Amino acid sequence: MQVATFARRQMPPGLIRRFHAHGGGAMSEQKVDLGPECPGCHEPWLRPTTMPGRYRCVYCLRRYELSSVCPNCGEHSTIVRMSSTAILTCNHCRASMLSQV
Repeated sequence: MQVATFARRQMPPGLIRRFHAHGGGAMSEQKVDLGPECPGCHEPWLRPTTMPGRYRCVYCLRRYELSSVCPNCGEHSTIVRMSSTAILTCNHCRASMLSQV
């Protein structure tokens, strides 16, 4: 029995390689949405906490708070803290609306 070895290579975050069950063992690369990107480590592991408007990265363990004023351009934005689809970027300059706690 032969065992195949594959060289490891750096893949962009959110890219997963999978074997096809019916493709003769061929690999496929599919883009998987793992969640919002952490502004600190840029990994897709930002998760909401039990407090509304607060987030924590499960990769680097930094905590963030959703603010109503953009830290980059100063534009004010209305935030919906109780929504699971909260907008984390500024509508004006596309910077992150999260500030580290």
